[in-house]
Amino acid sequence: MASATELADFLSSVEKRAYKRSLYHVRDEDAALDIVQDSMMKLAEHYGDRPAAELPLLFQRILSTTTLDWFRRQKTRKALFSNLSDFENPQSESDDGLDLLELLSAGPDGQGAESAEDIARRAQTLHTIEEEVSHLPTRQREAFLLRYWEEMDVAETATVMGCSEGSVKTHCSRAVRALAQALHARGIKP
Repeated sequence: MASATELADFLSSVEKRAYKRSLYHVRDEDAALDIVQDSMMKLAEHYGDRPAAELPLLFQRILSTTTLDWFRRQKTRKALFSNLSDFENPQSESDDGLDLLELLSAGPDGQGAESAEDIARRAQTLHTIEEEVSHLPTRQREAFLLRYWEEMDVAETATVMGCSEGSVKTHCSRAVRALAQALHARGIKP
């Protein structure tokens, strides 16, 4: 059984990544926060007594299900009501979630600080990649993020997504191909 401390440590370790993943899916900061909070509450309430080793997969599955539930509710709402604010221009999004530049602060090969030009170029490239990931179809985006962002293996990803391992491989392959083509078209090469 996971202790209260283990559960709290686990939740604090995944909160930023879960938020970013949800934000990629729903493209709404408030909704992403709600989804992550709901997922964390469900994990604590229903599965807090499970062994600590089971928490990562359980949480990812709960997060996926909660996100799908959000989409279902949105679809129902849109079918019942016509919301005029949907036709407004989206507001500029501030990225209070995981800052990918934090991961790159040491520079390549652990060398010292990068030049301002390198940092700006890297930030622009990361923003472009994030933008292209957000344009992927839902299942491809989910498979890509679970495999390459969350670093899950194929079996774990299949469990979280509720599909076969072959489907995960297909979704990932298509996502990588689509991203490579989109990035190449925008002048970003490996």
